Amino acid sequence: MTLFEWAWARWRNAAPVPGRGTAVATIEPATPDVAAPYLALYTYLQRRYASTVVLTFEQVESLLGCALPACARSGLDWWTNPTDDVDRHSDAWKVARRTATPNLPARTVAFERLP
Repeated sequence: MTLFEWAWARWRNAAPVPGRGTAVATIEPATPDVAAPYLALYTYLQRRYASTVVLTFEQVESLLGCALPACARSGLDWWTNPTDDVDRHSDAWKVARRTATPNLPARTVAFERLP
């Protein structure tokens, strides 16, 4: 065995030196400040390229995995001017940079992207 072959075999079988390896940085996606029950709606709206997304109440309920409250079906304020700081449902579209415009008789809501 030549000196070169011996050195090559030792180098190939050598254990890595701690702290001297290649560092791989992982980038964690930022967690949005949206309440967990409304995270699916946020994700859906965030991933749509259209400037306006129209969903039926049933589609919104399907995304949420539960029924909308009665005030969402009968009152504009639940969509346009939420005052309930505990529920934070409006963060789903506000953090996605959209506004909500409901059409209560048609049971739909339009989410428009902010400029």
